Order: sequence, then structure tokens, then C-alpha cells
Amino acid sequence: MISLFASTARGLEELLKTELEALGASACKVVQGGVHFEGDERLMYTSLLWSRLASRILMPLNEFKVYSDMDLYLGVNAINWPAMFGVDKTFAVNFTGTNEEIRNSQYGALKVKDAVVDSFTRKVQQRPNVAKLQPDIRINVFLQKERASVAIDLSGDGLHQRGYRDAAGLAPLKENLAAAIVMRSGWQPETPMVDPMCGSGTLLIEAAMMAADIAPGLRRDYWGFNQWLGHNAELWRELLAEAQVRASRGVNNTQSRFYGYDHDRRVIEIAKVNARRAGVASLIHFETQELTRLVNPLPAGTHGTILSNPPYGERLDSEPALIALHSALGQIMKRDFGGWNLSLFSASPDLLSCLQLRAGRQFKAKNGPLDCVQKNYQLSENVRQGADSQENKIAGHEQPPEQSVQIAADFANRLRKNVKKLDKWAKQEGIECYRLYDADLPEYNLALDRYGSKYVLQEYAPPKSVDPQKARQRLFDAINATLAVLNLPASALILKVREKQKGKSQYEKLAQKGEFFLVNEFGTKLWVNLTDYLDTGLFLDHRIARRMLGQMCKNKDFLNLFAYTGSASVHAGVGGARSTTTVDMSRTYLEWAERNLRANDLTGRQHRLIQADCLGWMNQTNEQFDVIFIDPPTFSNSKRMENSFDVQRDHLALMTDLKRMLRPRGTIMFSNNKRGFKMDLDGLAKLGLTAQEISEKTLSTDFARNRQIHNCWLLSHANEGK
Repeated sequence: MISLFASTARGLEELLKTELEALGASACKVVQGGVHFEGDERLMYTSLLWSRLASRILMPLNEFKVYSDMDLYLGVNAINWPAMFGVDKTFAVNFTGTNEEIRNSQYGALKVKDAVVDSFTRKVQQRPNVAKLQPDIRINVFLQKERASVAIDLSGDGLHQRGYRDAAGLAPLKENLAAAIVMRSGWQPETPMVDPMCGSGTLLIEAAMMAADIAPGLRRDYWGFNQWLGHNAELWRELLAEAQVRASRGVNNTQSRFYGYDHDRRVIEIAKVNARRAGVASLIHFETQELTRLVNPLPAGTHGTILSNPPYGERLDSEPALIALHSALGQIMKRDFGGWNLSLFSASPDLLSCLQLRAGRQFKAKNGPLDCVQKNYQLSENVRQGADSQENKIAGHEQPPEQSVQIAADFANRLRKNVKKLDKWAKQEGIECYRLYDADLPEYNLALDRYGSKYVLQEYAPPKSVDPQKARQRLFDAINATLAVLNLPASALILKVREKQKGKSQYEKLAQKGEFFLVNEFGTKLWVNLTDYLDTGLFLDHRIARRMLGQMCKNKDFLNLFAYTGSASVHAGVGGARSTTTVDMSRTYLEWAERNLRANDLTGRQHRLIQADCLGWMNQTNEQFDVIFIDPPTFSNSKRMENSFDVQRDHLALMTDLKRMLRPRGTIMFSNNKRGFKMDLDGLAKLGLTAQEISEKTLSTDFARNRQIHNCWLLSHANEGK
């Protein structure tokens, strides 16, 4: 009997043990990451050819204690390597593990290589060469504490490399993991299988190979035993011939049929090539199709299995799209696949909850570094058929499920009420950007803003006392409700998480999409970008303040400090300002401000853009202006500013410079977002300034609930009686 070890992905060990026993293995013992087993020579080759779950099959050669690098060297050198392979063959060492003496796996591999080479030199006076890519012999060494085991890898490359896949779509499954998913799905051979998001087709191809009795190793031509001197070539040829006969008969005799769909035409073409190379092209129908157009391809009364590995983060841009996708999948399953089995493999149990289905069984497994779960569902027999089913058909991502709205019923009802009120108001006001929901309900701590045909849903980071899983589920429910109430495609909803800003975080880029578009606000045109930055380029709560500035600036010289994207400068210019000066230390936002000015035909020397630290610039300039707008950060310690800034602590110092820059009968509009801000009126009086708070006047209908969102003041020279 030969002692062997089959490795596999974490979580698949018991399944692999069952498979090996079915192939004829004995003395099977499960350990983490694999199964030890025994068998004769035929079983050894059979396991290599027929195991669908093993990653590699190793033949142990020696096991010994390692208390020093010399122990490692001697243990490896004790093996008669010239009896294993010829000196004209290449080899490679795969070394895993460390201990107190062998602290680096590369060092361990080097000592093993030296021991092997020295064995050849001593016995045949020649040495073999090392090859990193496709060596003739691969030596595997595993070190755990003081125990080392040495084995020959009979597989060559990993057994998951069946030989049929040259290319794959994004985030491909390894073939042996795909086979495990098929085995755990509840699918029965001779019944149909559908994968509505099939990618490069791996799940369907593995299932079709099972149905057609095709050995997973049949099309591999690189094996680790080919140059092993103990290789029984005649027995191997016999087993290959048997497998080829079984494959031919299986493809012709199987009644199983498979259907794969994906929205990406490129990966569907790859899937077709893969299926052809695997010998199962005649069994699988591949078609380019959006998930939301999926219908049952089989006659009524035919039941089978829907099996898929839906996207869970890497393959789509945003959570709203993923949530809408899973919600749509759940609706389609209930609508068109009653009586079928549904099995989904995912790294996101939260997304699977969007299906609104109760799983019967579930399994855990690792997909590379990702912890994944496979959930199996039994779909109830459909009660809606024919025309009624068609009426309920989902188009695009535009008809998110009713049940999702019911789950977040309070949020949905409040949003529906707000939309009815605010959409009409915004149209009358002549604005396209406004807030639809602002943490109205404590359990849904979100803000929802409209920008033309797009919407931004901002989640305020929950406190640590809130269960993260619960908070995430509420967010998913709110996204579903938003898509349903507003009847939106998922691409129209952008999700952001708001956290407490520090320093220059407002200037940090989040993405690189460059998707700018124009919106209208009281007759001005302004560029917004909803994805690339923490903010969108337009502070909605300052809308009325901007309009007031436009009304104040006719034939006046206007200064905009901490200007962000210059929207206040645009309003001033459109309102007839003689000149505008826009100051900010961010080149990105100044370029944005320039685009905003150009969009409103505000060009020429009278519209200046200055990149500078505003505090330093104010301290040094001798210029004066009729209207000054300043909206400083609450706090900043940016490296580009000489000192830290706190608006409560430092606002009088600001006013000292602002007074010097303000012309007689001029006006300063001072705004900030610090909750509980208190203006130092006595300090202002000593400076010769007077202040009038206008915060209430600058808050519009959509911010009625959040009266602390900003403070706004008008200041002027005290001797002017204001």
C-alpha cells in the first residue's frame, strides 16, 4: 500500500474524504487542509485522474524532527534522490512553515535544495538543475514546529487546473472549488441546471463533466509523476483509455442540460471556448443576457437547480447595484422558478439576505482568502402563472421587490411622503439638487440627496454601541426601499459613508471615475461629481445663502474665501458682480471653480482664481472688497496651512483681517458648520464690527429638520449703523 496525502481548500476536507473513499481509498484521515489516505498503485493514479476536489496529491517520502538547519539538511539528504528522478531532470522545492530554527521559508527551501543536489553529487557525480516553472519534479516540504515531512507532488500544477480554461472572467472560481459547490448544491444528474450569472462558465462546466462522467484530469498533459522513476506508464495509459471511453459514452448518453447567462458578451464567448475544450459544449447553452431578463428556459413542470456565484464586491461598482441585483434575483426566483432548488455561493451573507428567501442548508468554505458561504433554498411552487407573471416582470433594475419595501416600511413611508412634498417645491423654486431625507427616523440614520436624475445616499457611521451586522442590514433595507419608492435603476443611486472629517480629508479623492454633470440652481449652472470625492461639489444647505450673495453683489467686488468649487462666486457673477475673486488652497477645487464660472460665461480677468492658504493670504493682502463670503472649516490641521485652525477659537482673528479687507458699507457673510458655535459679539464690538445672525433665513424647506446644519451671519462696520 502507498501512503498519500490530498490537499484541498479549507472547508472541503470531509467532502474530499467521501470522494476518495468512493474511489477506493482506505485509512482516510481528515486533517486541516486535506486528507491522508492509502491505496495501491492503481488507486494512486485513479485519485489523480478522478478527484474533482483535491488541489494536489502528494506521496510522502520521509518525516523527521528539525531542531537545526543541519537536521533539515540531513533529513532530506537521507532520501535516495537519484532513485526518484534522473540527474538530467529539473526540480523545484515548495517549502511551507517555520519554527524557532528555520525562521524563513526561503531559507528552508535553500537548505532542501542543497541536500538534494548534494545527494546527486555524492552518488552520481552530477547535479540536476532547478526550474521554477513546470519543473519535472516538485518536492514539497512541510514544517510544523519541530516536525518536517518531505513528499513528491504527483500533481505537477494544482489539480484544479483541468486544462480546459485558458482565460476566465473577473473573480474566477478554482475548478475544484466549483466542483464542491456543485456537489453541495443538491443538484442531481439527469436534471437541468441554470446559472444566471455564469461568468466564464466554471460551475456549469464542472457539473456537465460530472453528468457526462468525464474525468477532471483527462485533458491535463503536465503531471508531477511523468519524470518520476517509479512511474508506471503502462497502467497510466490504461486508466486514461478507460476514462476516454467513459467520457465519450457519457456525453452521448446524459440527459442533463445546462443553461448559462451573463450580461458580459466577452465572458460568454470565453465560457463557450472553455466548454468546447472540456468536451461538454453540446450540453451547455450559453447566452448573453441581463439577469433581469431571465425567464425559466424549460417547460412548465420541469424542475432543476439554479446554481450561481453572484458578484459580491469585486465585479460591480457599488452596493446599491449589488443589492438591487440580489433583490431582483430573489423576485425572479419566486416568480419563474417555483419548485426548483436554488444554491448560491457568496462572500457576503448580507447580500444573500436581500433575496428574502429562507435557506434550508448552508455550507462554509474559503475562496482564496475570502470566507464564503453556500446557501441552498427550496423554492415554493409558483402560484402566479402566464400573464400575471408577465405583469410582475422586472425591467432593468427598476422594480425592486415589494417585500424589501415592507421590511423598511417606516423609512419607505417617510421617504414617499417627503418626495411628494419636496419634488413639487423644488420644481417651483427652480432647483434640481435638494435633500429628500435627513435622518428623519433614528433607526435609519441616513441622508438622501437628489442631484437631477441621480441620488446620493449617505450613511452616517453608526456608534460602536450599535451591532455592525444590524446597522448593515438596515442600510440594505433602506437602499432597497429607496430604489423601490423612487423607481430607480441601481446605477442612479450612489452610496457614501459619512465619518467625522479630520484635517484635509475633504480634499482626498475616493475614486477616479470623472463623471461630472451640470445641475441648475436658481438660474445658475454648476458642475457636480457624485463619486470621486467625499463631497459632491455643491453644499446643498448653503443654497439660499448663495442666492442672497447673488442679490447682494450687483456692481460690487466679491471675494470668496475657502471657496471650495466656487459656487458662491458663480451666484455673485450671475447676480452682476463687477469682479469675483475665488481663493482656495486646493488646485483641484480651483479648476472645478473655473469650470463652474465658464459654464455661466463668467470669464476674463475680472474673475480671478487664487491658489493659496486663505489664512496666510488674508494676513498679507492689501485688497478691499464690497462683499466677502467666508465659509471656513470647523477645524483644520492641514500640512499646507502654517498653523492649525479652530473656527470657535480663531474666528476673531479672522475678523481682524476681514475688517481690514472690507470697504465702507461693505458686507461680510460668515458661515460655518460647527454645532453650538457662539459668536464673540463683545470681541467684534471691540474690533468695530457688528453682526446679525441670519441662520434661520438661510435654511430652506429640505433642511427644516436640521436647523443646526450651519450658522450664518452678516457683519459690517459698526459705525454704519448695522
